[in-house]
Amino acid sequence: MYKQIAANKRKTVLIMIGFIIFIGLLGAIFAWAMNSWMVSFWVILIALVYAVVQYFASASLAVAMTGAREIQKKDNPKLYNTVENLTLTAGLPMPKVYIIDDKAPNAFATGRDPKHAVVAATTGLLDIMDEKELTAVMAHEISHVKNYDIRVSCITFGLVCLVGLLSDLGLRMFYLGDKDDDRSPIGFVVVLITAILAPVAAAIAQMAVSREREYLADASAVNITRYPEGMIAALKKLETHAQPMRRQNAATEALYINEPMKKGFFSNLFSTHPPIEKRIERLEHGKNTF
Repeated sequence: MYKQIAANKRKTVLIMIGFIIFIGLLGAIFAWAMNSWMVSFWVILIALVYAVVQYFASASLAVAMTGAREIQKKDNPKLYNTVENLTLTAGLPMPKVYIIDDKAPNAFATGRDPKHAVVAATTGLLDIMDEKELTAVMAHEISHVKNYDIRVSCITFGLVCLVGLLSDLGLRMFYLGDKDDDRSPIGFVVVLITAILAPVAAAIAQMAVSREREYLADASAVNITRYPEGMIAALKKLETHAQPMRRQNAATEALYINEPMKKGFFSNLFSTHPPIEKRIERLEHGKNTF
């Protein structure tokens, strides 16, 4: 487990480096297409400033995008006490606790580190889970905090948001720019292709980072609770009662314990979550090793 935490910290550095290189390439392509290398400078500058702001504000942004509201113990003792007991068991600081008013059963964790963590659950989750199942779900989210998955999620969350923004901005700048300059039609085609493919590349990166984290968090939750049947039962209920959330956003998709968006065939190829049946299968096979 400690090796995985260290690996996640290294992965954070690699993602940041890849993030800067990727954004630099976007800027270079837009600059070449528009015959102005100043465009590249401004793209990189905007990306760096955005990355710093997003790193410190990612939890607040995720909460705002999901419509979650912070609670205290008196507002929902069942959820708050569950989180409090789990953080004591895991040896972590108490995170902020949020509730999302949504019938879709789901939960997420975010924040840049355990001292600035946030965990949230939907009203739909609280309605269908018994005490042991709710404990398992929140242990899954606490595991994301303990394993520093939340930091990796913060960066990939920012990557998806920024790449989409820059792709749209680059296309608009090219299209609305000076019509009398010597930009070639080839440049427009290159910008168009880049604007389409860049968000896809970011989504693939997000998917690759997220899927293994879910398997690890399931196993870590069992290590905290010492009750694999609780995690298995919770996953089965999530599968049975799954439905799209009202406030859907591709940037926050990877944060949740279960897929929050309605999926078609092609979108399933880029899903940030492994199939629940495979997650259950891994837990069943690993019962004797926890």
